[in-house]
Amino acid sequence: QVQVAESGGGSVQTGGSLRLSCAASGRTLRSYAVGWFRQAPGKERQFVSAIGWSSNNILYEDSVKGRFTIFRDDASNMAYLQMSSLKPEDTAVYFCAVGSYAELDPGLYSYWGQGTQVTVSS
Repeated sequence: QVQVAESGGGSVQTGGSLRLSCAASGRTLRSYAVGWFRQAPGKERQFVSAIGWSSNNILYEDSVKGRFTIFRDDASNMAYLQMSSLKPEDTAVYFCAVGSYAELDPGLYSYWGQGTQVTVSS
C-alpha cells in the first residue's frame, strides 16, 4: 500500500509558476512510476505528465510540453511537477498517482492523492 499526498497548489497570475510536490509513504517510490493528472470543474480527469521508475520514461500532455517539468527524488520518496508559464486553462485540481508504469490512462494507476487546487487568473 502506498499513501500519496500532494502539496504546493495555490493561486497565481497568468505567466506565473508553481511547483507541486507528491509525497509517497508506506513503500519506497523507487520501483513505481508517478503520474500527474488534473481535473477542471465539469470535465474528466486529464493526463498531464508521468515519469517512470528511474526516470526511464517521461511523458507530457501536448499542451504542457515546454512549460511543465516532472522529476523525482527517490531518496526522499518525492516527485514533483514544476509548472511555468501558467495559463488560465491550467486551472484544475491536480492529482498525483502512483503505478507500475508511466501511462496516460488514469485507470492504470493504483494509488492516488486527494489533489491540490491550482488556480491561474488572467
